[in-house]
Amino acid sequence: MQYSQGTIGRVFVLRLGDGDKLPGSIEDFAAAHGVSQAFCALVGGADDGSRVVAGPRDGAVMPPEPMTQAIHGVHEAAAVGTIFPDAKGQPKLHMHAALGRGKDTVTGCVRAGVDIWKIGEVVILEIAGTDMARRIDPQTGFELLCRA
Repeated sequence: MQYSQGTIGRVFVLRLGDGDKLPGSIEDFAAAHGVSQAFCALVGGADDGSRVVAGPRDGAVMPPEPMTQAIHGVHEAAAVGTIFPDAKGQPKLHMHAALGRGKDTVTGCVRAGVDIWKIGEVVILEIAGTDMARRIDPQTGFELLCRA
């Protein structure tokens, strides 16, 4: 286990609208406002055709082959994630969402592209004083948190 202690810095509340895209909208906001480390939560809607990474094809194969899942129809969305700088120092969002419509739910990472439908309410809690960053793990290909 690696860890780093920090404190809560600024708090931002965003209202995303029709057609705003995840992860880009949040990463662009973070870059524009100097947020490099944060916790994020989102509630709102995901538009038809949005895609999430919903698991590796085979968990025993490294690096894993991601499985993407498209959603059909507008879905309710609830998501949590973190922002930490990548190897180039840019804010990188890692967010998982549960997208539901009727009795069906798809859960996965938003990195494949989720389009907001009408509204996406996001709360960003900036984390100050930590030294964690994302670095590529050669075995898995994942951008893992580590001490910078």
